[in-house]
Amino acid sequence: MKRLVGQLYFWVLLAILAGGIFGFVNPEQAVKLKPLGDGFIALVKMLISPIIFCTVVLGIAGAGDMRKVGRVGGKALLYFEVVSTFALVIGLIVVNVVKPGAGFNVDPATLDATAVADYAKRAATQTTGDFILHVIPVTFLDAFTGSGDLLQVLFVAILFGYAMMHIGKAGEVVHHFMEAAFQIFFKMMSVLMKLAPIGAGGAMAFTIGRYGLAALRPLAALMGSFYLTCALFVLVVLGTIAAVTGFSILRYIMYIKDELLTVLGTASSESALVPLMQKLEKLGCSKSVVGLVVPSGYSFNLDGTNIYITMAAMFVAQALNIDLTLRQQLTLLFVAMLTSKGASGVTGAGFITLAATLAVVPSIPVAGLALILGIDRFMSESRSITNFIGNGVAAIVVSKWENELDFVKLKKELGVG
Repeated sequence: MKRLVGQLYFWVLLAILAGGIFGFVNPEQAVKLKPLGDGFIALVKMLISPIIFCTVVLGIAGAGDMRKVGRVGGKALLYFEVVSTFALVIGLIVVNVVKPGAGFNVDPATLDATAVADYAKRAATQTTGDFILHVIPVTFLDAFTGSGDLLQVLFVAILFGYAMMHIGKAGEVVHHFMEAAFQIFFKMMSVLMKLAPIGAGGAMAFTIGRYGLAALRPLAALMGSFYLTCALFVLVVLGTIAAVTGFSILRYIMYIKDELLTVLGTASSESALVPLMQKLEKLGCSKSVVGLVVPSGYSFNLDGTNIYITMAAMFVAQALNIDLTLRQQLTLLFVAMLTSKGASGVTGAGFITLAATLAVVPSIPVAGLALILGIDRFMSESRSITNFIGNGVAAIVVSKWENELDFVKLKKELGVG
């Protein structure tokens, strides 16, 4: 028992349970705890950009060859696209089999379009061209002080690392400074992670207090089928990929249980990004691969979000008694493949991405999102956890492809052999 009490995951789990109970018993006061969750995520996000920058720069310096950086990036993007497509297809298949929206018989005239107007507006503000240009920050420092987009940080880090490699001895001084800064930032993050129970508990109390368990009942079929699909994806698809790579997905999930509970409580996969990167390096993945794959995966490898998009869109169609042809469903899937790219790990991004998908599929009214607005927050946890697990698996797979995965460390850390 003494050993259990000393584990972070024990206190995070305890805080989540306590927060949920408090939210149910005293929702009025529980809603006031929202700043605890928001504050914890803000503290973590404060350090993510500089840590990612240092990790990528040091990784490039360690690689010593920009061709390797390009090769790792290319392999990662190929993996992201294939696995993301699997996620979209699985979501489409399950929602067609289970049909959670069938029998809802919602009258389109009763939909409250104003409830989702803000999401639809935010989804429509960025075109594909805008997304590409957004990767380039206005200034170098804007990548760290602006929107906090990890792709911008990744972009400037690659340029910085490339330049540092090609200026000779002057670059060595900067290299040593970056290594020292890297250690300082990681120490700061380890201190902040001790606040995870407070952040997770506060966030869960707010969620239950604000939306209530009653919001779950009418849409339990959608939530249940979504959770089931995410579990199937992790255990079957990612489990198969893990087995082929040489490790057990269940052992890996147990290995990152602290981080998963933090993500569960905060509903944000970014809240545990840095600890995940630390654990992946302990597992035997190279720093350069982890530094490139994980940050880019937060924009391009969102398996949980992909499942959510197809299932939620089809649920709305079923609830409104809109019969979509196979061609229309495939169109929906193709559009989702594009709109899902760039959604971050922050709470609410999945809903905005869904609005962007429906905006270009006229068969389903965007106003239909009002049907699931009340339970979106409850599905955000499963989205974030699935995204989180998927990005860790991706880093391990790409490390193996690069012959930079230490299987001795991997087996030791996972308790195999």
